[in-house]
Amino acid sequence: MAADGRVSIVGRQKDLVISGGLNIYPKEIEEQLNRLEGIMDSAVIGVPHPDLGEALVAVIVGSMNNVPNQDAVIASLKNVLAGFKVPRRVIQVDELPRNAMGKVQKNILREHYRDTLN
Repeated sequence: MAADGRVSIVGRQKDLVISGGLNIYPKEIEEQLNRLEGIMDSAVIGVPHPDLGEALVAVIVGSMNNVPNQDAVIASLKNVLAGFKVPRRVIQVDELPRNAMGKVQKNILREHYRDTLN
């Protein structure tokens, strides 16, 4: 609690992305990403966007021999998700940062990719 009595929520609440005034829960998008062939793991984050406030970026871990490209991933997601839930960018990494409990450290991803859409 701050000296002036305000309470700030940090962490899990940030799993909610507000893009263009719409609430988006990354878990739903991650579930769809993880169903796609060639994707072993994923995390969806919100990054600053000049018009929308935040925009979605998907960070994926691909399988060794069959990693889909950004256009293929976005096209597949457009078939199963509302347009505003489709990430604007897909970034492939070797692994997602995790804490000692095995949870993806989205705060690290947000910091690393914060300027992706600027």
